[in-house]
Amino acid sequence: MQKPSARNVLGRHRESGWLERSVQTAEGPKNELREEAEVLGALLGSLVLQHLPGRSHIQHGGPPADERKCVSAGAGSDESSLLAGVSVEPWTRRLRASLAGQVGGPGLRIPRPRFGPAGDMASSGEDISNDDDDMHPAAAGMADGVHLLGFSDEILLHILSHVPSTDLILNVRRTCRKLAALCLDKSLIHTVLLQKDYQASEDKVRQLVKEIGREIQQLSMAGCYWLPGSTVEHVARCRSLVKVNLSGCHLTSLRLSKMLSALQHLRSLAIDVSPGFDASQLSSECKATLSRVRELKQTLFTPSYGVVPCCTSLEKLLLYFEILDRTREGAILSGQLMVGQSNVPHYQNLRVFYARLAPGYINQEVVRLYLAVLSDRTPQNLHAFLISVPGSFAESGATKNLLDSMARNVVLDALQLPKSWLNGSSLLQHMKFNNPFYFSFSRCTLSGGHLIQQVINGGKDLRSLASLNLSGCVHCLSPDSLLRKAEDDIDSSILETLVASCCNLRHLNLSAAHHHSSEGLGRHLCQLLARLRHLRSLSLPVCSVADSAPRADRAPAQPAMHAVPRGFGKKVRVGVQSCPSPFSGQAGPQPSSVFWSLLKNLPFLEHLELIGSNFSSAMPRNEPAIRNSLPPCSRAQSVGDSEVAAIGQLAFLRHLTLAQLPSVLTGSGLVNIGLQCQQLRSLSLANLGMMGKVVYMPALSDMLKHCKRLRDLRLEQPYFSANAQFFQALSQCPSLQRLCLVSRSGTLQPDAVLAFMARCLQVVMCHLFTGESLATCKSLQQSLLRSFQAERPALNVVVFPLLHEGLTDVIRDVPLVHLDEITLFKSRVAEEPPNLWW
Repeated sequence: MQKPSARNVLGRHRESGWLERSVQTAEGPKNELREEAEVLGALLGSLVLQHLPGRSHIQHGGPPADERKCVSAGAGSDESSLLAGVSVEPWTRRLRASLAGQVGGPGLRIPRPRFGPAGDMASSGEDISNDDDDMHPAAAGMADGVHLLGFSDEILLHILSHVPSTDLILNVRRTCRKLAALCLDKSLIHTVLLQKDYQASEDKVRQLVKEIGREIQQLSMAGCYWLPGSTVEHVARCRSLVKVNLSGCHLTSLRLSKMLSALQHLRSLAIDVSPGFDASQLSSECKATLSRVRELKQTLFTPSYGVVPCCTSLEKLLLYFEILDRTREGAILSGQLMVGQSNVPHYQNLRVFYARLAPGYINQEVVRLYLAVLSDRTPQNLHAFLISVPGSFAESGATKNLLDSMARNVVLDALQLPKSWLNGSSLLQHMKFNNPFYFSFSRCTLSGGHLIQQVINGGKDLRSLASLNLSGCVHCLSPDSLLRKAEDDIDSSILETLVASCCNLRHLNLSAAHHHSSEGLGRHLCQLLARLRHLRSLSLPVCSVADSAPRADRAPAQPAMHAVPRGFGKKVRVGVQSCPSPFSGQAGPQPSSVFWSLLKNLPFLEHLELIGSNFSSAMPRNEPAIRNSLPPCSRAQSVGDSEVAAIGQLAFLRHLTLAQLPSVLTGSGLVNIGLQCQQLRSLSLANLGMMGKVVYMPALSDMLKHCKRLRDLRLEQPYFSANAQFFQALSQCPSLQRLCLVSRSGTLQPDAVLAFMARCLQVVMCHLFTGESLATCKSLQQSLLRSFQAERPALNVVVFPLLHEGLTDVIRDVPLVHLDEITLFKSRVAEEPPNLWW
């Protein structure tokens, strides 16, 4: 068989920019090469696994590794000369999991993977018939006898780019001479990403830096909270670093000073500023490096300017305020602690200013000190100004001066302001925009008339707009009227104007509002949104996808009680179909459903949120747990299992959130999602069906066995029973890394949790907030840490009663990467501008 040409296979993807990221177009994602990379990457993992002695326990089935017939790597012994004693890391299992079947038997046996309509491999591991039309070209080539190392270097480099850097340098490089040379290619070692590489231990990181540190130009250790400061300090050996992300890493002022003093080429920096930080301890060499930094991301856990005053050449400044109002000892913090600290920030070259505040008055007090300098002299080159504040943030004289100066002197392409700064003002009318790509008016009282006149400028062409956040804007799709209620129908002409003007939107958030559509042909919200063919992420209130308002002359549809999927805890009658297709009968999505039609027109959607308008999580930030919740919207009563089943059309779906769907009766639609959405990475379910009883557990158990790529699972449901049957079903998710369970009055079985953690070797985060006693929770948490902490350095376990008064103190110790991404519930669509940080 002729060797695949890198020019033909890989060149067309470089032309479309795929190598940096899979390009999404109106015709669909150009991910053919990703499929080839997954197939070949899995084969590479199996090849390494077969060559390495003493690792037969990793081969699931087949004879031990030492009894297998080694596969020749081509001509000569150079390709197969191996070093003894090389360990095989879990990446081989993760890569092999992407194959439809196992690689085993004598020699290199490769089953033919089956691809669905979207180009993804079937989840089944059964043997496939000899129909070459169903076989992927890469897999066909392998089955015909072409050896993996026979592919061109360019294709092999792309395959190797999917392997974690630690395994690439410390393991794969030692398998044969050809791979040893390829693993040191500049395209692989100039950029090293360690974030979420939970297997990266202290020794591995130190060895990695020792071997290729001089070649690394971009290094991300974001969220590596398990690495001590003494290990992070080894970054100083990477003398060629231009970009480094150390957010979430433990660093003192002295260690930061020592490290930055050696990085003279640094231009982009991300760090945390923790209690005890002292800018006076920074050396002159460190300050010289900071003076050349152009991009700074700074997460503040204490009132401080951090290193901002030293960065005199800043062009991009990202500030995350995570300061708690009180210390652990109960002392009240104040922003006045910053008075007298070094010099004020330098903003004269600033182009991007972003500030995100956690709840608390202290964060607002500190951000005002940062903004005070901007109010004196607004940078002329400023083109993105974004401030994200939960709750109210009163406007001061300094902020008024800042906004007035921006309206006169600045042309923006990204804007987000606190709701109190926009409500009732004509600020937007005076702002100047040039090809804007991001707008966020979350929680603002922005009416439909103001949206059209001040933002869209009466239907002005905004094809450059990529992301729009209207979360919590209850009147944004309604005409100006003082007598209008939030539950009244929307004005479809406003939405139609928005869709026509912003036709290239990729991210849209309309959650936390009652967007009810009136009856009328082609005027429903879902029908209008279906025109946005470029959408990749979408957040909607549950009530907005209901077909229409219930009429008195229309009898309500009877629930399909027979459509109960088979799962644990259900007795199956012989001869009776217990799990019919989710698309059959009333349990499946009807072709006439507006929601079904919406998703049919958005087949490449990757992120979907359906959140009840009145939903609020039982575990808010920095506050006691919420004991009571508001009832769901009456329109949401008509959204149930059939609408959930319609989500199964999204073959490229990676992130899914479903919250407050009261009419979920059996959860049969979840099974369809598990079967069809094979790319699903994160799943968040909250308050589905009746509150007093968990009705969808059998369906959830059937769903989980199909979620082979699921990494994050968050469940929030009152009276949830986390028993042995639930954890047995969850154990069928081999890629699961993070689990969060929030259940008021819920229960759990400690033995089942321990058995689950022993089976699921990739799990590094386990957060369980239930109704169990404090003694039970503490005992289970200690047992988990004692049993698994040594072999999982990144393990983070929190088991605590949900309604306990000490919950706030427990939450503050959770690593921010977990707290922000999974533990706390929030809408994440259009939360930040796309590509805000590398």
